[in-house]
Amino acid sequence: MYNHILSIILFTPLLGALVLLFVPKENKNAIRWMANIFAFAGLAVSLPLIPWFWAVKDYPGFKFTEGAANNWIPTIGAGYHLGIDGISFLLIMLTTILGAVSILSSWEAIQVRSKEYYIWFLVLQTGMLGVFMSLDFFLFFVFWEAMLVPMYLLIGIWGGTRKLYAAIKFFLYTLAGSVLMLLGIIYLYFNHHTAKGVYTFDIQSLYMTAPSITGTAGIVLFFAFFIGFAIKVPMFPFHTWLPDAHVEAPTAGSVILAGVLLKMGTYGLIRFSLPFFPVIVQYPVVRGWMIGLSIVGIIYGGLVSLMQKDMKKLVAYSSVSHLGFCTLGIFALNGPGLSGSILQQINHGISTGALFLIVGILYERRHTRDISEYGGISTVMPVYATITLIMFMSSMGLPLLNGFVGEFTILQGAFMAKPLWAAWAVPGVVLAAAYLLWLYQRVFFGTVTNAKNQFLKDLTPRELATFVPLIALALWIGIYPKPFFQILDQPVTQLVATLDRANPNGVQNAKAPVAAPQPAPATVPVLPAAESQKVPAKAIAAPATLSSNVNAPATPHAVAR
Repeated sequence: MYNHILSIILFTPLLGALVLLFVPKENKNAIRWMANIFAFAGLAVSLPLIPWFWAVKDYPGFKFTEGAANNWIPTIGAGYHLGIDGISFLLIMLTTILGAVSILSSWEAIQVRSKEYYIWFLVLQTGMLGVFMSLDFFLFFVFWEAMLVPMYLLIGIWGGTRKLYAAIKFFLYTLAGSVLMLLGIIYLYFNHHTAKGVYTFDIQSLYMTAPSITGTAGIVLFFAFFIGFAIKVPMFPFHTWLPDAHVEAPTAGSVILAGVLLKMGTYGLIRFSLPFFPVIVQYPVVRGWMIGLSIVGIIYGGLVSLMQKDMKKLVAYSSVSHLGFCTLGIFALNGPGLSGSILQQINHGISTGALFLIVGILYERRHTRDISEYGGISTVMPVYATITLIMFMSSMGLPLLNGFVGEFTILQGAFMAKPLWAAWAVPGVVLAAAYLLWLYQRVFFGTVTNAKNQFLKDLTPRELATFVPLIALALWIGIYPKPFFQILDQPVTQLVATLDRANPNGVQNAKAPVAAPQPAPATVPVLPAAESQKVPAKAIAAPATLSSNVNAPATPHAVAR
């Protein structure tokens, strides 16, 4: 299990989808139970990764690597090659948690074609995990596109009244971005052959040759990748597909769309756009546009959220604003900004995923999301109102909850890069408090004026169970975020070093706001005896940097007993 932990996590949901094929579609209870068992099995098999990764978090390079470059389709240089660092580790854990929560939340909501629904949801789970694990660009693109079809079907079959319009819009937008990204991948593929004489899609190999592409070709390539990732985020002005997709998607679809799928875009910017084009991204004009679009998205998303009459659309537009903070942190190009951005991506998945669950529960009871239909709900659903208040406070960035830590660190990074950027972004925090508190006041405070709301049931134990892990994570990150920053220290420090080496002005970017990074040891580090029995030697990849020659045979660290 040590040597293949990533493959086990990756294919557990897919195994569940295959098993569901043999369950009769008339037996809905068996289908629900089987889907939930495999969803929680996917979470269970990922839990051992936490202590194992913690033991090797400070070592350079990717950990728990499986496969090798060019071993899958050697004629074109594609390989089944998996590996993770601190960034992908946190996103993988977020995916397994939200996947289990989303499938559990679908128990009563999905009554039609439930077998197909759960099959596609589990396939979607595999696609998302594959994106975060892939160290081969061909494999990455396969998983990237594999997510598209299940999400299209979840919206188009189990969505609302305008589901087909929303599904087609989502599909076309994402496909357009994918085509541009594919052209960029092919260019890098042939450029690497020109430079090294080897055809390969290995990402670590492309890290060696891609930064040398500058000038007009570099700018065009950067924007080819940027547009593909910006659509997925989505950044302003590529966001127009998001409100329709969120509003029409089933509740679990909205949770997984906001919680994980949108992070594919920010993950792509960090994993590919910055290390592939470290010179281009630091051009003042390019960086200025990236920051400008991020700040516009923050303010625009907040203002539009204030105007919404539909609760779900309000939460959808809030995602545009919150993810604007994430991209602001990325293009601050310093340690605090990058660390805060990654942590805020996790926070957004927790908080906004919970907000969509909250809206979905009320919609299941009343079949309307119009804010004007409610009022005084706290008197008939006190537990529901309490959980809603906690998650609203989390989303608006109240201290001692997760949102505060991420936003504060991002604003710190933006201020260090240029104080004016932070000043323009700060109103987004105020707008978040405004639209969330105003929504809470209209829905929960006062007396029940609508007779249809007088006898609403409070949360069931199953519904309450979906919120427990999200509230626990929100409190943990808000009160004690140190372990998360420690996990991010090594990959963020490495990325900042890559940007510093390519900085055309010779000005170093600030390091991450955590303990000073440990230099790569001259000799193999020896783990304590207690830890060495837990972590196998193969769990740790060879200490490869973004510029190291990974065509050479890798030698795993030996871990002394």
